[in-house]
Amino acid sequence: MSVPAKAECPMTDAEIVEAYLTASMIPDPDAAAAYMKPGTVITFTGGREFDHPRGPTGFNANRYRWVKKKMDRFDVCAGADETVVYSVGTLYGEWMDGTPFEGNRYVDRFVVRGGQIVKMDVWNDSAERILVQRGIEA
Repeated sequence: MSVPAKAECPMTDAEIVEAYLTASMIPDPDAAAAYMKPGTVITFTGGREFDHPRGPTGFNANRYRWVKKKMDRFDVCAGADETVVYSVGTLYGEWMDGTPFEGNRYVDRFVVRGGQIVKMDVWNDSAERILVQRGIEA
């Protein structure tokens, strides 16, 4: 008697978000885009809008030598037709001048529908930290 092959389990919405973030940190924006519906709007820090993960990757290349996310948790809010997934954690890396940083809070909000990311919003404390570096009370 043979055992039937185990069916592949589809990724959960939180796993889709985690896979997107992992690819975007390589950075491999084209691999990250595979988790997004084409035309998805990414609203980045400062209200900048991008339609592909290449946008935030290019922006970050002008702000950081390198940056990664320490993903502390995923908060999942399931709805009837879509799921909102929050990724909460901290950024670490190096500023353009080579100064290392860590503990820079971030929140990313994703809307996932039909197994694809359809909206992303990004917030973090980088601008506040840059102000403090320049002696401006944040």
